[in-house]
Amino acid sequence: MADTAQNPASAPANAQRRYEVSRAELPLSCPTAEMALWNSHPRVYLPLEAEGECACPYCGALFVLID
Repeated sequence: MADTAQNPASAPANAQRRYEVSRAELPLSCPTAEMALWNSHPRVYLPLEAEGECACPYCGALFVLID
């Protein structure tokens, strides 16, 4: 995912139905740091570590841990 310090949140929020993430990106929230928040839902942290995948309770996007 993008470095938000140099690149402000500009990715469309919840544009995909499935996102692959690495352990380096944990803890993970939806919307992610690179997504614009103004047109999305409240930020919620997702517990990917236990099952390896988790769906956002707001938008239904599926986040899958790939490593």
